[in-house]
Amino acid sequence: MKHTKKWLKLQNLRSNQRFSPLLIRSTISSSAKCYLVPKICPELVTDIKVVKGDWETVGSVRIWKYVAGLSENVSETIESIDDRNKSITFNALDGDITKYYKTFKGIVTVTANGQGSLVKWTLMYEKQNQNIPDPEKYIELVSAITKSVDAYLLKK
Repeated sequence: MKHTKKWLKLQNLRSNQRFSPLLIRSTISSSAKCYLVPKICPELVTDIKVVKGDWETVGSVRIWKYVAGLSENVSETIESIDDRNKSITFNALDGDITKYYKTFKGIVTVTANGQGSLVKWTLMYEKQNQNIPDPEKYIELVSAITKSVDAYLLKK
């Protein structure tokens, strides 16, 4: 099984301070549909429901139930889709994550890499206050989901 490098980056919106990237080795070998994630990694994501729009258009809203230490949920919208750069930007609207962060966005970018693809997550956030920790548990969550999707796709 060939693996490539994937970087997860954090960026604090208020100060534009960059944090050390976390190196994760992973290959995504084909596309995955969001609605399959609870079946692929039920220990991480217990449910995803569309509450407005559909699974893949800008403005669509979904509610995720997931485990990041404790069971949590988030209502998020697809803010933008960049077909040319193969990236999608998600914006948290409501839920547990908004208790800690005024702004929380996830950008996933996929680039071709041999027979697979390189996946890069960028998490951008603004803390509610200085006592809030950096979102390490969400880095771990997207990393674990990406690895689970990778393993699932490599079996197919």
